[in-house]
Amino acid sequence: MITLTAKLQAVRARIARAARQYGRDPGNVVLLAVSKTWSSACVREAAAAGQRAFGESYLQEGLAKMAELAALNLDWHFIGALQANKTRGVAENFDWVHSLDRLHVAERLSAQRPPSRRPLSVCLQVNISGEASKAGVSPADAPALARVVAGLPGLRLRGLMCVPAPSDDFLEQRHSFRRLRELAEQMQADGLPLDTLSMGMSHDLEAAIAEGATLVRVGSAIFGERQKV
Repeated sequence: MITLTAKLQAVRARIARAARQYGRDPGNVVLLAVSKTWSSACVREAAAAGQRAFGESYLQEGLAKMAELAALNLDWHFIGALQANKTRGVAENFDWVHSLDRLHVAERLSAQRPPSRRPLSVCLQVNISGEASKAGVSPADAPALARVVAGLPGLRLRGLMCVPAPSDDFLEQRHSFRRLRELAEQMQADGLPLDTLSMGMSHDLEAAIAEGATLVRVGSAIFGERQKV
């Protein structure tokens, strides 16, 4: 049986290999281990293997893990759909939010972020493939939302995130990620301080890295197929 530590090492090797292949520094690609639905014991094992950043989609589950693993001083990223009635728990406890796509949610996060904590790092989720079933701001509306979010106290706008329509075709994968990168470059040219492209998962991280991903969100390749909650 392959251990979690071995799987984590294999994913790191994939990231490094892809980065070198496309002329990038592997050190400029952050691995976010998507630990949603997995136990605190699994997170502890990954942390023992050197993993620091973990992604959660369910508020109460994430808060329970934070409390149990507080001594490990990990970085916690909220990557799930963010409802307005859940913003306080996220604002008070998480380090990052990757799924911001509405102004009123951003305003609640801003108002609820404790002054004693550093600003909450946020990425706008962009519906890059235009899927009706997917959350995310449209590419056309992203710059205007970003400009407002960048001015909110308690938040630090970091970049863009996407979950493209699934595809097994490498060139199609790259096309979706290229669209997000080009949107980010356009926004940077307009003066927005973006430094993060959160894109790529277990099945398409190579294509994402080829197109400039600075953070890849990997769950199943590390922990196995997702457990149901």
